[in-house]
Amino acid sequence: MALLFLLCHGSWAQAQPALELVDGVSQTSLAEYTQYRHDTNASDDTASAFRRLAAGEFAPLPDGRHEFGFRDGAYWFHVSLVNRNAREPRWLLVQRYALSDYIDVYVRYPDGRIAHQAGGDALPFESRGIGYRHPNFWLDLPADERVDLLVRVQSQSSMQVPLDLYTPTAFIDLSRDAQLAIGIYYGILTALFFYNLVLWLTLRDPSYFWYLFHITAFGMVLFTLNGLGFEYLWPNSPWLADKSVPLSICLALIGMLQFARTFLELPQRWRLGNNGTLALIAFFALLAAAALELPYRISIQIATKAVLFGVAWIAIVTIVVLRRGYASAWLFFAAWALFLLGTTSFTLVAFGILQKTFYTEYGVQIGSALEMLLLSIALGRRYSSLRSENERIVGEANLRLERKVAQRTQELRGTLAQLEDAHSRLRDSSRRDGLTGLYNRTHFREAFEALLLDSRKDGRSLSLLMIDLDHFKNINDQYGHLVGDDCLRWAAHVIGDTLRPHKALLARYGGEEFIVGLPGHDLASAAAVGETLRRQLQQEPCAVRGHQIRMSASIGVHAVQPTKDVASSIDAALMAADLALYSAKAKGRDRVCTSNPALAPM
Repeated sequence: MALLFLLCHGSWAQAQPALELVDGVSQTSLAEYTQYRHDTNASDDTASAFRRLAAGEFAPLPDGRHEFGFRDGAYWFHVSLVNRNAREPRWLLVQRYALSDYIDVYVRYPDGRIAHQAGGDALPFESRGIGYRHPNFWLDLPADERVDLLVRVQSQSSMQVPLDLYTPTAFIDLSRDAQLAIGIYYGILTALFFYNLVLWLTLRDPSYFWYLFHITAFGMVLFTLNGLGFEYLWPNSPWLADKSVPLSICLALIGMLQFARTFLELPQRWRLGNNGTLALIAFFALLAAAALELPYRISIQIATKAVLFGVAWIAIVTIVVLRRGYASAWLFFAAWALFLLGTTSFTLVAFGILQKTFYTEYGVQIGSALEMLLLSIALGRRYSSLRSENERIVGEANLRLERKVAQRTQELRGTLAQLEDAHSRLRDSSRRDGLTGLYNRTHFREAFEALLLDSRKDGRSLSLLMIDLDHFKNINDQYGHLVGDDCLRWAAHVIGDTLRPHKALLARYGGEEFIVGLPGHDLASAAAVGETLRRQLQQEPCAVRGHQIRMSASIGVHAVQPTKDVASSIDAALMAADLALYSAKAKGRDRVCTSNPALAPM
């Protein structure tokens, strides 16, 4: 009786515009000729669907769009087909969305016979007509006969049903071109992966590790979204095909966020942004664990929406760090802008807000490929910037040293040659303190030994100053070590400028301590120089990173008495100056004390 009913009402279906497959057409989209109906309870069977079709309950696709977002129930789609090409009796129906769970295809022929096929990623991969990443079905279409194509789709994923017909030859061309495009995309990712793997193994910079994590995880996201994971990795596990999508999305976001933390140096540059990023990482880690138990419909919607928020958050922290003067963030921001654009379009298609076009469908691949290329460039630029900064510091140190060498050529009897080649610059750099640019204690001892020999030979006075910045630990504790480092550099600059007229030998002795050799100064004149230096440090605050920090110093002064044993003279002088320094600290700091009790401390 149902068959008779369908036959009696078949005239209505035949009255609808039919898609004619004429000679010369090898592929075509069905959207223009498709009618659909939303079966909200997923309760209709095939006979019910044909009855509703005959009753006019199917409607044309809205504006030709086949994206409906995340919806409950099932969707029925109908197309009337007439094959005018007798040479192509067999066509392939392709559903160009890889994540539909259940797809049932019914073909009703003029004699009332109905052929049925089932597919979708809820069934094993081998159930497909051709082993291809998108669900596909072979249709036998007799020449010049009108047939009704009815497709039922039910899925926990986004309801996207772009249906296309291909001749076997056209499908071969399509699959070849698609595989080439996918191969190019994954070839780019693979090249970037191994290039940055070598850099990470060489430099051990954590930014490169998290960049590799991001590439791998996001490559897996697209591998699952494009149906390649189901085709190649788990063809017999529909459960894993579902769970891999939200799980890979969460891992990709964890890699993105952690990479942003390290590259943008958020712990140092913006602590609030760093804490927010850590909170998002924890959220995606929990969601990844929960996705293994939650229904797919819930986990995929949460993960898809969270992608937009996660990428937008990265853009926000990038802008903040950029405004704080981190120049390398420019390329980083450009990369995430492209990725955000591609991801946003892909997500809006999943929720049925945008129409599925080439740019919206493949925008995430295009955006991610450009993003990863730019991120790789940004990593290289960041490394180059750090190297250039180090070279600049070494260059400035060399310039200062060359000036001092020019002034002391006669005094040091040519022992310091012109530092013109790279080897000489490297040797000089090893004698410099990397933070302040001053000499280190090793070089000071060698140079001071020469001063002692000259002093003993010429009979000139020689004094030693030991300088300690007062309460410096409080600065580090209150403002952080970056501010403390800036204060040390500022203090070194002030000390150097103050002592330059005295031809002093200046070095950083360790921590916040500096040591000075003053040739041609007895104890009284050296104490006077120490007092001038103390006042100069106290004269104006150190302005760093928006802070105005007052600093002071305790100074110990000792007049050196050279002996034949130069090493013993140096050790004795250092001990005497150190004792004078501790005397200044014990008497309340911010003062100058000498090793001679007869000379009152200043």
